[in-house]
Amino acid sequence: MKQMAEEVKNWLLEAGEVIKARLQNPLIVETKSSRTDLVTNVDKETETFIVSKIRQAYPTDQILGEEGLGDVVTSTAGRLWIIDPIDGTLNFVKQHENFCIMVAFFEEGIGKLGFIYDVMRSEFYWGGKDLGVYQGTSKLPAIPDVALADGLVGMNAYMYRANQCKGQEIANASSGVRMIGCAGIEFIQLLRGNQVAYLSYLAPWDYAAGIVLAQELGLISSQLSGAPLSLLKKELFVCATPATYANIQQITS
Repeated sequence: MKQMAEEVKNWLLEAGEVIKARLQNPLIVETKSSRTDLVTNVDKETETFIVSKIRQAYPTDQILGEEGLGDVVTSTAGRLWIIDPIDGTLNFVKQHENFCIMVAFFEEGIGKLGFIYDVMRSEFYWGGKDLGVYQGTSKLPAIPDVALADGLVGMNAYMYRANQCKGQEIANASSGVRMIGCAGIEFIQLLRGNQVAYLSYLAPWDYAAGIVLAQELGLISSQLSGAPLSLLKKELFVCATPATYANIQQITS
């Protein structure tokens, strides 16, 4: 795992340099499901690059990527890579920051490695099962088990605005709510102990890397209902400290 981790880190650092260079030129932007659901030439190029690296190094592994350049994945059996080439594409287009590259590696449905690279801040979070979690070369400590009332919550804007799944009640029970528009950066806030929970409606590539790292630091991740995550479809998602997770389950039950 350590050797694989070093290999993947080098891939993502290389991809990050290309992304920075691409931002010096006009982006080719397309819409997917709506005017706020965007994809750019850089998303596709980055996924193509990462997929090619995995194919070369691990040709029999499955790959699930946001832009569909990997495999059609219907099972988490075996070895599975999950890629989000640019998480926070709307931020990438509008702000040129607050986006991440995310990659996760699972084996038989168990998260082994996770990588979140905040390209513009040059902050790299990585680690995995029995490896610990690192920011660059510095190992992160276990996260204090802070209750909902004493911490900040990251949340999807629609969930809060529409009070989906009692999002407003959860926010009101916390110290405050924050909305970043990038799952990777929301996970970074959790990993650093700056927030006690993150709730949203996420696809596997949005949460796969984050849950590997979060679990290693003692956080709990699941569907908002409490059911296990499938890794194969979009789901109402929660990741939180154990105390906050229990608080949220009490509110939503």
